[in-house]
Amino acid sequence: MTKLERAREIFQNDRYATQATGIVIEEVDKNYARVSLKIEDRHLNANNLLMGGVPMVMSDFCFAVASNFENTPTVTLSCTTSFMAGLKGDTLFAEARCLKDGRSTCFYEVSITDDLGTDIAKVSITGHKMLPKA
Repeated sequence: MTKLERAREIFQNDRYATQATGIVIEEVDKNYARVSLKIEDRHLNANNLLMGGVPMVMSDFCFAVASNFENTPTVTLSCTTSFMAGLKGDTLFAEARCLKDGRSTCFYEVSITDDLGTDIAKVSITGHKMLPKA
């Protein structure tokens, strides 16, 4: 089984991200993940624009995959999202990269883009590693 197949099997249990929203894991490695989402009507708000929570859910799930796959279980301590542009294409991509992987905390940047290369949002996430109790 490949890393990608293993990650998809593990994270299919994140039912909101994978089933309710439709996010798909595209690439995975230790401290790295890339996910995608084909935009559908259910992802749009009352103004027929991308609902602001969609990039946030994508960044959270992408961080979860990157920080938990082949790593100590990790949860979000803090998260800052900066929206840069509206959706131009029809598919979103989130890419999480670890900037610092410490003993009990980690720092990630998640970039959200669309299939036309538009920078939609940047997300900074600080994670806490759930270390085993001594």
